[in-house]
Amino acid sequence: MKDNIGNESKVRIVKNDREEYKSASDIKDIFDRLFKKCLTLSARAVINMINGLYNTDYPLDSTVSYNWTEFLDDKMKKVLADTIITINGQYSYHLEAQMSNDRTIVFRVFEYGFSHAYRTREVAEGSCRLRFPKPVVIYLYYEGKVPDEYTLLLEFDEGKDIYEYKVPVIKLPDISVEEINDRKMVILIPFHLLKLRYWIHNKHMTKSSEELKKLIECDIIGSIEKNHELGNITTADEQKLKHYTLLLCEYLYRNTDSDGLEVLRDMTDHSLMTEVDILCEEYEQKIDGLQKENDGLQKENDGLQKENDGLQKENDGLQKELADYKVRLAKYEKV
Repeated sequence: MKDNIGNESKVRIVKNDREEYKSASDIKDIFDRLFKKCLTLSARAVINMINGLYNTDYPLDSTVSYNWTEFLDDKMKKVLADTIITINGQYSYHLEAQMSNDRTIVFRVFEYGFSHAYRTREVAEGSCRLRFPKPVVIYLYYEGKVPDEYTLLLEFDEGKDIYEYKVPVIKLPDISVEEINDRKMVILIPFHLLKLRYWIHNKHMTKSSEELKKLIECDIIGSIEKNHELGNITTADEQKLKHYTLLLCEYLYRNTDSDGLEVLRDMTDHSLMTEVDILCEEYEQKIDGLQKENDGLQKENDGLQKENDGLQKENDGLQKELADYKVRLAKYEKV
């Protein structure tokens, strides 16, 4: 089974001894959704990443808000088209994740940026303003040549006025683990696992099991734990990032035909990963328990409401009898 994102229209997926076929776009969507999950971690983690990506210095207590753009796909399923994050209600940043080289990405980035600017437009007499979010394209994985920057020329007045709309490019595979940690962009560390694709697709899969374990245990899991110790991410962030790493391990093992990846299967049973699964399971059980408790309280409340309605009806009857009694008493006193 071969997984060549961007090169094949169909990819075979083996799951539970049953073969399925997913399109390349479906697989891209898997990574895109996981990327968006990473961007919804704690404000502390997100602000640290924004500071690392854009060389800003926002305080960690800054507010983070999201401007999601949704559309319906062919299956009438909601899809989040873009991620625009606003810091302190004023400064906006547009992040796009890519898995293969796309020369037209700059058009989509501009389109989404314009939509956001129009939604937040400033209208004044004689002058209006559109504030575009600051964009960046993050390549989680790529093959071939990818530019360091995309440029879109905006031409006005028959070419007399030409403006350049520039979109910088971040190539995650080219960034070392040390740099990711130094720039506090640990949110992106699970995708460091995609380095395996280079070894496989370039037929250089000569890494030993120990080297693969180092990639996962030291470079990825170790970085997550180190950033948690330093206070760059919360405890919940740490557990979620480990869980996302587990998901990528499982995905790559199930959907990549190559010898030497058994270590990925072993990692799914690793104590670090099992701890995350247990915590996630406990969390889901607590949620289910709280929901059942809430349903029980709601049922009890409905019973009390019904009883209260009965008492209210009885009270209304007594009030009516009392009123009738007062009327009869008044007539008797007159006599």
